[in-house]
Amino acid sequence: MTDSVQILELNAFRSASPPTEPGSHLGRRLRNFGAASVLFYREPIEMVSASGPWIIAADGRRYLDFYNNVPSVGHCHPRVVAAVASQMAKININTRYLCPIVDDYLDKLKDTLPSALSNVIMTCSGSEANDLALRIAAEASGGTGFVVTENAYHGNTRYVTEISPAAQKVAVRPNYVATIPAPSESGSVGEEFAKNLRTAICALESRQQKFAGFICDSIFSSDGIFSDPAGFLKLAVTETRKAGGVFIADEVQPGFARSGETFWGFARHGITPDIVTMGKPMGNGFPMAAMATRPDLLVRFCKDVGYFNTFGGNPVAAAAGLAVLDVIRDEGLQENALQIGQYLKGRLSDIARSRRRIGAIRGAGLFLGVDICRDGRPDAAATSNVINRLKEHGVLVGAAGRTASTLKLRPPLCLTTTEADIFADALEKALSKVD
Repeated sequence: MTDSVQILELNAFRSASPPTEPGSHLGRRLRNFGAASVLFYREPIEMVSASGPWIIAADGRRYLDFYNNVPSVGHCHPRVVAAVASQMAKININTRYLCPIVDDYLDKLKDTLPSALSNVIMTCSGSEANDLALRIAAEASGGTGFVVTENAYHGNTRYVTEISPAAQKVAVRPNYVATIPAPSESGSVGEEFAKNLRTAICALESRQQKFAGFICDSIFSSDGIFSDPAGFLKLAVTETRKAGGVFIADEVQPGFARSGETFWGFARHGITPDIVTMGKPMGNGFPMAAMATRPDLLVRFCKDVGYFNTFGGNPVAAAAGLAVLDVIRDEGLQENALQIGQYLKGRLSDIARSRRRIGAIRGAGLFLGVDICRDGRPDAAATSNVINRLKEHGVLVGAAGRTASTLKLRPPLCLTTTEADIFADALEKALSKVD
């Protein structure tokens, strides 16, 4: 197996000698973070404020944010800011005490989920939620082996990093992890994906690893964004359960109305997961995450160890989460994601007809992937150039895929057609310089 291109490394700032002049913010950051420092772009940006889909840098320049899916209802949304400030002024305590706003939030969140998933555990990050989901799946199945896609990313605890090929600089997998290719773009995508899953399950068993479960991000974000046809995941879920495993839907990136057609990515496929994990957009920037599952799975897990998270489910997080759900409903952001996503996809298709660098365009709602190619082949270097050219034109985007040659577009759900046009025009200019 060849190593995948490290997406963060591809567009990260690198300097052999950190700035030493007094007051250099860049120098301070590199000295403080050390080897773990990751700054975007060849020339890092210092950000000072944000609103809606726009971020303002220290030099006064505005950037259209097509990268950060965390502030999903818009940067610094006033209703989220007010909810957090109000609750922080009242009380912020852990879940060992009753605090009605926490259960108000959980009841409203559960209204968006399949009724079978009636137990929710709150955490602070998607990594924690996925770590807990893996442990519950292992206990429920009596297995140890997990199947993931070849460039999946599910977080950064030790357990979750080991099932996240995208996070690893060298393609060495633990014995209990088997990988399968991202969904194909062929007409038999569901059958082929399920077949690959069966093969991976057999591979685990040949290593004396009993199959515990299959976890996937339901839009395959890090693999390059593969959303269609809706429903193709059904066969893989059937295979998972037939083999005695648990299906975990990682909704940290595609959840909370981003796909436009449905509130959750898994719902586009007409499936009910055994476990759902979520994070990032839940609090619009306030750190919160969760794992939802069936009571029988949680009871079995809690017989041996149980779970408690000091900050997970605190009242301020619940206030932020409630505000996010209300804004999505009141401002019609799911419908906006669908409509503006379709409009943007149309603009991208128009550009593709005149720019040979654009390959496939994939995705749903306001979660789109655009392949950048050379002679029909993935071109990571050109993708990096496009990303940095877009920055010059005031637009921020990321990359995805094993070859890091897919532009990953995740603007806030409040995006307008005017802002979609700003992005499309900037992309056309960036591509003209790369060609």
